[in-house]
Amino acid sequence: MTQTTLADQVVIEGIGVHRGQPARVVLHPADANSGITFLRTNLPNGRQRLIEARHNSVIDTQLCTVIGDKTGTTIATIEHLMSALAGLEIDNVLVEVDGPEMPILDGSSRLFVEQILQVGLKRQSAPRKVVRVLRPVRIEMGNSHAELSPYDGFRLDIEIAFKSPVIGRQTYSFDFTSDRYRREIAASRTFGFMKDVEALWKAGLALGASLENTVAVGEDRVVNPEGLRFPNEFVRHKLLDAIGDLSLAGHAIQGHYKAFCPGHKLNVMMLEALFADRANYAVTEAVRRPARARSELVLQPAAAFAPDIN
Repeated sequence: MTQTTLADQVVIEGIGVHRGQPARVVLHPADANSGITFLRTNLPNGRQRLIEARHNSVIDTQLCTVIGDKTGTTIATIEHLMSALAGLEIDNVLVEVDGPEMPILDGSSRLFVEQILQVGLKRQSAPRKVVRVLRPVRIEMGNSHAELSPYDGFRLDIEIAFKSPVIGRQTYSFDFTSDRYRREIAASRTFGFMKDVEALWKAGLALGASLENTVAVGEDRVVNPEGLRFPNEFVRHKLLDAIGDLSLAGHAIQGHYKAFCPGHKLNVMMLEALFADRANYAVTEAVRRPARARSELVLQPAAAFAPDIN
């Protein structure tokens, strides 16, 4: 397998979900082995302010994934674009954004995927690389926990458990292929609880959130008039986020990620634990694997102790 970039530039506009500010993003083709990098175009000395999309660039994980550099430059809510790029198996892109936050669009990665596929992808001559997990690595954070273990491919098993009867307990098992990502994961939207809205606004967050970009969860129902896109859209979105966050490894992961109630912090902690010991992983050339069986779904009642993590 060889590396992939964009066939042409892609322009995407929208508003940031937290600051509520307009954002314009331009995705550019990039050279082989350059990876995914971000550039704030509204700041001086732009080319000196490139931020690599790597786990060690993450500076905050409260409600979204934020990367930054030593100068204080930050870009927030990168996880949906990162998920789209990983879902399409794109290795090299320069992301220009004219503000501090990526646009939320419809709350999923679907529009990123659609816009990218309109211009197409371009194969590059350099071999694609993967981060191969060599031995199990486990982390815990409160009631949440996660593990990465060796696997011939990329598999995610995500379980969530919320007190809300609207969500309850859901699990989703997913053997990654780009086609299945587009069909099963890309359209799943971010979600939030109506009871939290006032506190978030007071904290200066969720200022751009609306029913157009967020699944709003009330006491006993989904508030959005169109309802859910999937019966288990909540856990699918957690999986979408996990794919985006784990792509901050710098290369696609070859391994099995199992997580209970993951959030952005847990996902990034998993990468930190993986890379903390060189014996945990190896960077090798990718080999295309055959598609595996379809994903599995389990819906169960809510656990009484379940934390509200999203």
